[in-house]
Amino acid sequence: MSPQAFFASCPRGLEALLADELREFGARNAERVAGGVAFEGDTGLCYRANLESRLATRVLMRLARAPCGSEQDVYDAALALRWPDWFSEKHSIRVDVNAIRSPLKSLEFATLRIKDAVCDRFRADRGRRPDVDTRSPGVRIQGFLDRASVTLYLDTSGEPLHKRGYRKDAGEAPLKENLAAGIVRLTGWDGSEPLLDPMCGSGTLAIEAAMMALAIPPGHARGFGFERLAGFDPRRWKEVREAALARAQAPRKLALFARDRYGEELKKARLNLEAAGLAPCVELKQADVLDTGAPAGAGVLVANPPYGARLGEDQALAEFYPKLGDTLKKFYAGWRCYFFSGDARLPKLIRLAASKRTPLFNGSLECRLYEYRIVAGSMRKERAG
Repeated sequence: MSPQAFFASCPRGLEALLADELREFGARNAERVAGGVAFEGDTGLCYRANLESRLATRVLMRLARAPCGSEQDVYDAALALRWPDWFSEKHSIRVDVNAIRSPLKSLEFATLRIKDAVCDRFRADRGRRPDVDTRSPGVRIQGFLDRASVTLYLDTSGEPLHKRGYRKDAGEAPLKENLAAGIVRLTGWDGSEPLLDPMCGSGTLAIEAAMMALAIPPGHARGFGFERLAGFDPRRWKEVREAALARAQAPRKLALFARDRYGEELKKARLNLEAAGLAPCVELKQADVLDTGAPAGAGVLVANPPYGARLGEDQALAEFYPKLGDTLKKFYAGWRCYFFSGDARLPKLIRLAASKRTPLFNGSLECRLYEYRIVAGSMRKERAG
């Protein structure tokens, strides 16, 4: 049996990490493109990628690709597919379309044409059509348009995979869980050294780190779209799930530290840790990063500090960043420090030389992950004047 083609989407900037992750799961011909990874595999791989990927947003099963120069071509390509072979008319549907350099003028109209074709195919084959539900559909259909073609997919994930099921209180400006997991991966942290988030907010970075350290599959507490598709193999799914859970370790105290200056933020982090079953793993403490020492002699500091696009406190931030640089020099010699920020002023105002800058996107917002290797008495930029 020939392998099935899939596409896993992810936050932009994490494509290389996602390709490596999928190869570890057994994916074949994993190929990076902007915003995700195309790959091939069997049903078990599809199940595993949904259950265990820390970085993917969705896993899409490719059904067809056809030449496309008009909305009629989109309709014809969708009508040619035997949709009732993949799901029942009893399931509601939602159609989404993305495009890069497509000649078609309206994505909304292309979306409507795919929906019409799916419903027309069901009427022809079954005498009934599925309902449309844009809020909580039973089945999600994805179209992708480029300069010359249309590609049609079935979404095997359902809800986006960053929705792990543990988040009870997201706080004011949360990171999506898969982006947080990618940030932790980019630090090179492997669970063998201390990790501190000194501005933890709702605790997402610490929770994702704990799940990594314990090999807990991120999707273990949620359901997936593939469970509603025809051809779903409950026995294979049970095997994949049980194998993943067998690799997981029981929660225990880890060298993970989460701090925040605000007690209300720590309450949110505690709620989320408890919901994830990881409360014993992370030491929570109310503390201001600017006047608190490191919890160990060396380790990884990773944080998503406030920035202008998030909180709009420009003057306060302009004063905060230089103090943060002073704090790192004072308390964190021997640490690798990472700051994820959409504020281009951070590297200038922190007055330290970044050893690496990794472009990442938080949704549509272009950000950077700045790496600072703190060595006593060095790396401080000379102050002007």
